[in-house]
Amino acid sequence: MNVEILARFQFALTIMFHYIYPPLSIGIGLILVIMEGIYIKTKNPIYLEMAKFWTKVFALTFAMGVATGIVMEFEFGTNWANYSRFVGDVFGSALAAEGVFAFFLESGFLALLLFGWNRVSPRMHYFATWMVCLGAHFSAIWIVVANSWMQTPAGFVIEGEGIKARAVITDFWAMVFNPSSMTRLFHTIIGCWLAGAFLVISLAAYYILKNRHHEFAKNSLKIGLSVALVACILQLITGDTSARIIAKYQPAKLAAIEGLYRTQKGAPLSIWGLPNSETQTLDYGFKIPYLLSLLTFRDFNAEVKGLDIIPREDWPRVSVVFQTYHLMIATWACMIMTTLLTIYLWRKGSLFQKKWVLRLLVASSLFPQIGNQAGWVTAEMGRYPWIVQGLLRISEGLSKSVVAEQVLGSIILFGIVYTLLFILFVYMLNEKFKEGPMDPAVGDVSTLYHQQYVLVQDVFTQDKEKE
Repeated sequence: MNVEILARFQFALTIMFHYIYPPLSIGIGLILVIMEGIYIKTKNPIYLEMAKFWTKVFALTFAMGVATGIVMEFEFGTNWANYSRFVGDVFGSALAAEGVFAFFLESGFLALLLFGWNRVSPRMHYFATWMVCLGAHFSAIWIVVANSWMQTPAGFVIEGEGIKARAVITDFWAMVFNPSSMTRLFHTIIGCWLAGAFLVISLAAYYILKNRHHEFAKNSLKIGLSVALVACILQLITGDTSARIIAKYQPAKLAAIEGLYRTQKGAPLSIWGLPNSETQTLDYGFKIPYLLSLLTFRDFNAEVKGLDIIPREDWPRVSVVFQTYHLMIATWACMIMTTLLTIYLWRKGSLFQKKWVLRLLVASSLFPQIGNQAGWVTAEMGRYPWIVQGLLRISEGLSKSVVAEQVLGSIILFGIVYTLLFILFVYMLNEKFKEGPMDPAVGDVSTLYHQQYVLVQDVFTQDKEKE
């Protein structure tokens, strides 16, 4: 057994499982800001009920994200000690900033978000909702900055030689605003918005199919579709910008993404195919002439670098990167078409009679999850064989004292624990969804919540007038 392959598989397993939850937290955080904001403006109790319900879901995804994220930090020290030594100065700064500016902010206001509904003023609670949402977004900022530095390193010098070599920051802001960080950040965050939006859409469609909580479902669906439509459009823009940055700084990754084995002017855009690295062709490929050159360099005849100018030992895994990238594009196409179709049918007044569309919407929560995972694999495997682009190979970052049997044993244990955690997550999420936004035992909970909320607001207003 190859210890490098096992260590890479273990890290992929842990990060892909972890990456289910932060996008949901970030996306639902945005949804909460919108729902509670509409309630404060309109005083319509249905939006308060919506905000309260999705706060419970947010708490569940947040807890799962924290629990599954801690493991990766230990893996840096156990399986990737040489890598940790090399990037410690860079990652230490970014992760420290994440702890100070993101995690503390998010967790500090989380108690107010969860338990402060009738204990603080509505505006104070809304402020807490904003802070939790921003904290979740700030967390993404520093993680993506650190990862982007691995893609396009900047603002550093190398000190030492051989195994003692390490990257030392000379310009913190050059490290933060490295060539790919901001574009990748926006692209990642918008993917998170899509994850939250389509989870809301999925549950709303489920309730409509079951003829439950109809008013709740219709208003949730409206907000989810609005966020999804805006996010799909923005994702197209950030995706285009990302491709241009990859073409400039990571030509091997772009060539793998497009199955482009030979440098050429007027390069075509590959829609599908099977990359064959032995014959260096794209078998069964369908291409649109000149479009890749136009999209990446805004010139029909621009030259796009192929894999022929890259040493063979520096090639990414072309077959994997090509397919995961196109899977990501396919899921985006599914999301935008599903969103537009749903909006069109709703405007025509026939959406709620189209059972097959509602069933599609129930399943649509999988689209952003698949797209986010495929995008992550594309970004990371497109950098292969480098763990830090052009500076440190994956094989050089591996811990020298770890043996294959140890890694395999921990993979099995992680697999068992993660399977149990996922079953627990799905069970708890399903219980919340089955319970729904209202408890029949106390009647119309939305009205009760609204009355309590207004009462608290009146108390705070009276106190303010006395002062």
